[in-house]
Amino acid sequence: MVIDSDVLAREVVARGTDGLAEVVEVFGEVLTPEGDLDRPAVGRIVFGDEEARRRLEAIIHPRVRARAAEIEASAPEDAVVVHDIPLLVETGQADKFDVVLVVDVPRELQVERLTGARGMTTKEAEARIASQASRQERLAAADLVVDNSGTLDDLDRLVGEVWTKLTDQAGTGPAAGAAK
Repeated sequence: MVIDSDVLAREVVARGTDGLAEVVEVFGEVLTPEGDLDRPAVGRIVFGDEEARRRLEAIIHPRVRARAAEIEASAPEDAVVVHDIPLLVETGQADKFDVVLVVDVPRELQVERLTGARGMTTKEAEARIASQASRQERLAAADLVVDNSGTLDDLDRLVGEVWTKLTDQAGTGPAAGAAK
């Protein structure tokens, strides 16, 4: 089971939620014409303004953690639960998990991907990266590191190798099943 914090961060500020209402109360009318959170507009407000970012995080992070806990509690007892938490280090959660896997990429490639895939300007990408834990901080929290400098196929293969290793060690993977 995968619990994706980015998905949950969108869920907790979806149209009609108390999270969205609180964001609007704090930051003003940051809504699309359809009534959804205008994420790029909020990004322009909070990235580069640490106090504003902290106010947004105080709204979103507790809700995401609570929702993640609900989902994990509903998992079967023998399930392998993966928490995909991009801000794991920033939110001080690294010590709460059995294994911390960091998917790593050099800063220059991070900027290139943000400007290409997400259409950010270099300045916006740099501000976003600067608001996060440093590469060194993320690597220091890692039990395992996967290099994401290659293609998506490379990343998929490397994550698959790590998954097989971890599930075999936990006694839930294919090798464990064959041995039973």
